[in-house]
Amino acid sequence: MLVSLSDVLTSEGKVETVAIPLEMTSFKSRQGEFPITEKTPINLTFTNIGVNKAKVTGTAELTFDTKCDRCLTEVPTAMKLKFDRIVYSPEAEVSEEEDTEQSFMDGWQLDVEAFVYDEILVNWPAKILCKEDCKGICPVCGQNRNLKECGCDTFVPDPRMAAIQDIFNANKEV
Repeated sequence: MLVSLSDVLTSEGKVETVAIPLEMTSFKSRQGEFPITEKTPINLTFTNIGVNKAKVTGTAELTFDTKCDRCLTEVPTAMKLKFDRIVYSPEAEVSEEEDTEQSFMDGWQLDVEAFVYDEILVNWPAKILCKEDCKGICPVCGQNRNLKECGCDTFVPDPRMAAIQDIFNANKEV
C-alpha cells in the first residue's frame, strides 16, 4: 500500500497520523517463508522536520509461525515493531552523512509493505528457540529429545586427538 507524503514533505511543521491495515500475509527471507498469523494495524505518524524531509514514527505488532532452530517444533514468534526513520522527497538535497538508501520510497509516496519488511528484517531474531533449554534432535536417530530421551551414543571424539587414538588402536592390534 502506498501512502502519499507530498503534503507532509512540502508543508513546514505538518504532522499527519494514519492507521494502515497490513496486507502482507507472510515474511520471506533467505531462511524461508514465515506466515503472519496475527497483526495489528500499522500506526504511523509523519512529521515534517525540514525542507523535503519528514520523520516517520509508529508501531505495529505481528506474530509469525516459525520453527525452533534446534528441534523444529512450531513456535509462534511475536514481534513488536517501533518505527523511527527519516524519509526524503525525490527533490531533497541530502548530505553524505545522512542515510539516503530508501527502497521503501516511491517518489513522493511511502510503500508501507516495503517499509515494514525492512523493519522486520532488521528485528528478526538470530535464533528462534521453543524454550531456553531446548535439547534439539538426536543426531543419530532423529528423536526430539525434549519429548523422549532415545539413549543413543552421541559422543563425538575431538578430531585433534585422532593421532593419539591411532597410537592406542595400533597398540591394541599387537
